[in-house]
Amino acid sequence: MAEFGVQLSEYGSLQIAHYLIVKNNFVTLKNEFMKSTFKILFYLKRDKVKKNGNAPIFCRITINKVATRFNLKAEIEEKLWNADFGRAIGKSKDAIEINRILENTSASLHTIYRKILDKDNYVTAEKVKNSYLGLSTDATTLLELYQQHNDDMEKAVGITVAKATLQKYKVTYKRLEEFMKSRYKISDISLKEIDHRFITDFELFLRVDSKCNVNTTYKYMRFFKKIIIMARNNGWILIDPFGNYKIRYEKVDRGYLTDDELGLILEKDFGSDRLNQVRDIFIFSCYTGLAYIDVSQLKHSDIRESFDKNLWIMTKREKTNVDVNVPLLDIPKQIIEKYRNKMPGDKALPVISNQKMNAYLKEIGTVCRIEKNLSFHLARHTFATTITLSKGVPIESVSKMLGHTNIQTTQIYARITNEKISNDMVKLANQLKKDNQQTAI
Repeated sequence: MAEFGVQLSEYGSLQIAHYLIVKNNFVTLKNEFMKSTFKILFYLKRDKVKKNGNAPIFCRITINKVATRFNLKAEIEEKLWNADFGRAIGKSKDAIEINRILENTSASLHTIYRKILDKDNYVTAEKVKNSYLGLSTDATTLLELYQQHNDDMEKAVGITVAKATLQKYKVTYKRLEEFMKSRYKISDISLKEIDHRFITDFELFLRVDSKCNVNTTYKYMRFFKKIIIMARNNGWILIDPFGNYKIRYEKVDRGYLTDDELGLILEKDFGSDRLNQVRDIFIFSCYTGLAYIDVSQLKHSDIRESFDKNLWIMTKREKTNVDVNVPLLDIPKQIIEKYRNKMPGDKALPVISNQKMNAYLKEIGTVCRIEKNLSFHLARHTFATTITLSKGVPIESVSKMLGHTNIQTTQIYARITNEKISNDMVKLANQLKKDNQQTAI
């Protein structure tokens, strides 16, 4: 160190893994395990020379080529300043005092740098400066805000928030936590440090590491974005890092069961109470359009006689709290009666967990030789396509029964089947034939 004219005591607190090079007015901290570069420069603000001939001393911190600066609140005569070394020269009382301040400042900044790096594994010049100056930086971090959001949502579950929605936010939180530990080796990140690169890295992590498909990734990113919007609306960040980010949702044909396939499942005796029971619940949903959570929570008190003297299901969707009113057809009526007085309390049907339900449905599909990926949600699509729309029920009525708030959502489920096309063309042919006969007369 002697050949650089720097006192070793200035850096005595540094770990042995670090070494210092003083060159071109910079003190550079290096570590073979670090990817970042940390530089400190002391310089005079010569355009602010005071009447007494003294110029204020500023400190510039640079980390990975991003710099910030601040006033040391110290000053010195220009003639006593060595710009090459960023130090006062001579042995006057003022020069010695200034160099002592610079040495203490340098040591403090290095210590702060190491502490932040050890804690977060991610450090910026602004964070080092603010910590040194004791400024009140916004300590709100991504996971802190996210957890606060989830805690608030949990209080509203069953009131304005569906339990399933909260669960999706929780899973996204977990994915973000895994991502930061895996990619950045940090446990959390300041909201102000989230940029476009962080967002695209998270998307890549979901696709590659978590092996999520496009639409699952889209859903995670959508929940993440809501937290960022929350931060921006509260003024914790000024620039939206999602501003130039785009990810598209791919339309997926989840399929549906045809009348023939429904018949195979409905008429099959599986020789197992377990499979027969799952079949009954699945068929019930195919003929009512109820989602899994709504079937599992269905009560006998939700089934009432309506204005037309027929039995209707009158309930609310768990997911959206939207009213659902569906007239009961004969098959779901029979299933309701099959399990009447066999369930505790007012519960209508013996619904098991969604995971087990889907596993058993795949077994049912194999037994019935149906080459489709059977899942419980397939029943909702079957209701929309096979039971209603293909039979001529208007999409407005189907939308209302599904509990949708707009027709656009229903159109995801709506498909024009070959059977529907055939029936429509038969009607057209008959109408044309009738018109031709009238013309001939």
